[in-house]
Amino acid sequence: MNKLIAGAKKLGLRLSQRHVEQFQTYYQELVEWNQRINLTAITDYEEVQLKHFLDALTIAPALPAEKKGLRLIDVGTGAGIPGIPLKITFPEIKLVLLDSVAKKATFLRHLKQKLGLEDMEIAVGRAEEVAHQTEYREKFDIALSRAVAELPTLVELTLPFCAIGGSFIAPKKGNIEVEISQAGKAINLLGGTLREVKRIGLEEFPDERYLVIIDKVTATPPQYPRRTGMPAKRPIV
Repeated sequence: MNKLIAGAKKLGLRLSQRHVEQFQTYYQELVEWNQRINLTAITDYEEVQLKHFLDALTIAPALPAEKKGLRLIDVGTGAGIPGIPLKITFPEIKLVLLDSVAKKATFLRHLKQKLGLEDMEIAVGRAEEVAHQTEYREKFDIALSRAVAELPTLVELTLPFCAIGGSFIAPKKGNIEVEISQAGKAINLLGGTLREVKRIGLEEFPDERYLVIIDKVTATPPQYPRRTGMPAKRPIV
């Protein structure tokens, strides 16, 4: 895990032997399970360290300094990224992993047990529906989504999970100015305000990478998110 250790150090994170062992187990389980269910196209040892694990940890500098009791939800988590790498590094956070695919949830439950992770829940369902459930709506300090979707869609799927005073953090790549501009209406409508677009400057990532940080300032109107599929088909722009 030398690539991960070195990259994490540049982010100001010191990975202990326990952390490294957990990441090693994570990699082994990911590759093994990937032969049975489609979790990731990236399975090379060094690539997983950088493109999955280190990529997830680039979110760390945008998290609050006090992690104890921090409530975090990873929407559309897939193979558990970015949520699980952050949970390994900061075991004190309270994490919910949300995915609509039951097979992936089975993998995540296995991984939770294998890695000995506590205060971690796996929820199965579409964000459009789960965000209307009382136990999840406006209950989180941080919502994350690494899903491949345009920002207006992601805002509608994630901001309803954030408590007032919480934030949505979206990792993005490339030229994102137009996407951010298009998301302005959705951000305002869903109760958010754009706080910062934070550039990730690590030599491990030659492409342009950013964290779009949106703060939740007012309650999301009860009709949002709209029914399943609508945020992607007809984004609020």
